[in-house]
Amino acid sequence: MKNKIISVQEAVSKLQDGMTIMIGGFLSTGAPHTLIEEIIRQGIGNLTVISNDSGAGGTGVSKLIHARLIKKLITSHIGTNPETGQQMMAGELEVELVPQGTLVERIRAGGAGLGGVLTPTGLGTDVAVGKQVITLEDKPYLLELPLKADVALLRGSVSDTYGNMLYYGTTRNFNPSMATAANLVIAEAEQVVPMGEMDPNHVVTPGLFVDFVVEEAQ
Repeated sequence: MKNKIISVQEAVSKLQDGMTIMIGGFLSTGAPHTLIEEIIRQGIGNLTVISNDSGAGGTGVSKLIHARLIKKLITSHIGTNPETGQQMMAGELEVELVPQGTLVERIRAGGAGLGGVLTPTGLGTDVAVGKQVITLEDKPYLLELPLKADVALLRGSVSDTYGNMLYYGTTRNFNPSMATAANLVIAEAEQVVPMGEMDPNHVVTPGLFVDFVVEEAQ
């Protein structure tokens, strides 16, 4: 099968200014740090980023925020990175806040080709502004539209050379869902092994979804 291993420089060169990018991780756990550092080095900006959060403590997505490479952030919370709030209040960064469960369901819907998801979460709050309310069996639901991206940047614990990936513990988080919802998927792996060495029963993200693999900087 195809060997999908490439350098981090080559991987990030496939990104362009203005793209919509999904970035896996929960704070710094399961975030593709090597890829993020290379985005900053190459200065790719004006990005719309879809991620669970805006990072914390100078790790993960917070580095892209501090480098001012993001124009819009679609996320579930920003409180762990004060810089995000400062840029938002100054009108320098557009932030769309989405309840965490709704966020991952919108991503899942994008990957599954669904027209949207129905949820009661957010009814009667700012989350519902401008959204369609659908009533089923006398109960109101918000129609939340799918999320897709030009590129998804993931981080796995182990990948083989074809891109079959497994995740240890909570590093799984948003990564498997995002793998299905982007036109181009680049996976960063802590460890890369030859094809055939992984137990198929342990694979979470099949290599079918992964276009390129980058080995994590040690």
